[in-house]
Amino acid sequence: MSAPLLMLAASFLFATMGVCVKLASAYYAAGEIVFYRALMGALMMGFLARSRGISLRTSVPGMHFWRSLSGVTALSLWFYSIGGLPLPTAMTLNYMSSVWMALFLIGGAVLLGAARVDARLVAAVLLGFAGVALVLRPTIAQNQTWAGLAGLLSGLLSALAYLQITALGRAGEPEPRIVFYFSCGGMVAGALTTLGTGMHAHTLHGLALLVAVGVLATVAQLMMTRAYGIGRPLVNASLQYLGIAFSFGYGVLLFDDPLPWMAVGGIVLIVTAGLMATRLSAEKAPALSHSTLEP
Repeated sequence: MSAPLLMLAASFLFATMGVCVKLASAYYAAGEIVFYRALMGALMMGFLARSRGISLRTSVPGMHFWRSLSGVTALSLWFYSIGGLPLPTAMTLNYMSSVWMALFLIGGAVLLGAARVDARLVAAVLLGFAGVALVLRPTIAQNQTWAGLAGLLSGLLSALAYLQITALGRAGEPEPRIVFYFSCGGMVAGALTTLGTGMHAHTLHGLALLVAVGVLATVAQLMMTRAYGIGRPLVNASLQYLGIAFSFGYGVLLFDDPLPWMAVGGIVLIVTAGLMATRLSAEKAPALSHSTLEP
């Protein structure tokens, strides 16, 4: 399957997973959901690796550590924001990742002494942040401030994680191994967050939601990892914005999420900024080629 089709399927599965996370947040804390999601992922990837004869031993443990650290932190913050914000808002803030990538490219060009910084890429970044301002202002109440900041930070860390996935793919690491170590990192982080409070008791409904989160997230993660291993990072990131459309439909149909016109306008600006960043990257502007950040 091509990278665009993989990202399309992954975006739909991630949006569906977001619904399950929002429902599960009524029963469990964000750290617990991360733990069980990661446990399912580790089991599924361990089985897949064994069935394909893929060894889980790696020659680049440091790369897996940093990928897991950024990815698990982003995941935890995202789950926390999903529990406290309207679903489309939480998804949009997390999907700011391609705009953050564009900002990284600008910073990389400046640090490496590039002749110039493409003004169109700067405009894309500014447009994205204008969209964030519109999204946050009408949809976040005073008691949702931390959830909003968590969602914004999750997008930044996701951008770092996606670039690290690309590096792992180019280092020859197979997708099941990458997802397996990411899942192990999630188990450790999730367990650590529950040391003081302990785990909540299970109900049949809650357990079913946790299983759904784990299965949907792992399959989507595998598809996304494959896409980032064979495709272009910003092209893949832009296709993730379809997840916002999916989550918008879920939020309106299932949760009656309030989305004022300013919030809808902000979402449109963020999506436009991501698409602009992708197009400019594909053109390989001389001052901001992909070699700035990619190995």
